[in-house]
Amino acid sequence: MQLDSILTPERTLYGAPGSSKKRALENIAHFICEDVRSLNPGQLFDRLIAREKLGSTGLGEGIAIPHCRIKNCSTITGSLVRMREPVDFDAIDGHPVDLLFILLVPEQAHHEHLEVLAKLAELFNAPEFCQRLRGAHDADSLYQAAIMELGEVSTPV
Repeated sequence: MQLDSILTPERTLYGAPGSSKKRALENIAHFICEDVRSLNPGQLFDRLIAREKLGSTGLGEGIAIPHCRIKNCSTITGSLVRMREPVDFDAIDGHPVDLLFILLVPEQAHHEHLEVLAKLAELFNAPEFCQRLRGAHDADSLYQAAIMELGEVSTPV
């Protein structure tokens, strides 16, 4: 499986609203569930918040990778989000977050969850990749900037 198979244009959001981490995740959960009809936005939001209570998924440098395992998720699913305004995400460097990659995995996919999460963290650690994402001016250009890089990274099946 290629990482680009987990991200679609329909799950790429540019200019997401949210005045706080909680509000941003709530809005994003609803956005994802518009495309992935098998998921419930309330349940997804609860799972993302539960994961954040274990420790912030804010990596620093304005990046966060909220992630969770969830029922009714049949395949590894991603969503790329650029916030309208950066939000406090309790990141390790204290900087607000403007770029998020939300990773959802089936409940039984423990190994795959960690593998994809590690690949995403590596990818978002590259300043040139993040700069390209921040240079996007709409959802389509954000998706294209991401997919250019994501297509080059493979993960196990």
